[in-house]
Amino acid sequence: MNRPIRSYVLRQGRTTPAQKRALEELFPKYGIPFSEQRISSARKLVLEIGSGMGETTIAIAKAHPDTDFIAVEVHAPGVGSLLNAIEKEKLTNVRVIRHDALDVLEHMIPDGALAAIHLFFPDPWPKKRHHKRRLVQPGFAALAARKLREGGVLHAATDWPEYADQIAAVFSRNDFFEESKSGFAERPVTKFESRGRRLGHPVRDLVFRRRMR
Repeated sequence: MNRPIRSYVLRQGRTTPAQKRALEELFPKYGIPFSEQRISSARKLVLEIGSGMGETTIAIAKAHPDTDFIAVEVHAPGVGSLLNAIEKEKLTNVRVIRHDALDVLEHMIPDGALAAIHLFFPDPWPKKRHHKRRLVQPGFAALAARKLREGGVLHAATDWPEYADQIAAVFSRNDFFEESKSGFAERPVTKFESRGRRLGHPVRDLVFRRRMR
């Protein structure tokens, strides 16, 4: 059986005691186990792919209390950190799924359900032989087009220029998308981004809107 190409590698990063406790005690409260049951929301719904340590997720969710957010992350330290932040901020509009984002999109998100997809600083897989691992491929754009509602946005950001060019090319070639000047929400500058800017990394935001029929 062919194994699917994943856009991530599960690294053996250190999980702190506080993060471990959050995974055990808070995931049942704020997490959603992966299943093939569709998620429903009566409010606007935003999916963040690769939420990292949750810094951006928390900031945007606090600014948009009328919107439901689903953060998808596979790495334990990030999931634990985000769970702790949700509890600390007493947020009721954020849920976390620890699973592969493509599976979540395909099996858990109804077609036309999302107001936005956020993809902030995905792994650029810089070596040419690893480019097949990059998340943004034509198939991903087609899947995003199915899951976004008309007028919904895909907002990506990267500090890897060549990957930014690839993202722009992939979505520009998909007839369901058009470039947009603004996303669903203003993206806060994270510690990761600030460090990159100090090192001279050019950060580029790319926003594409699902065309209206």
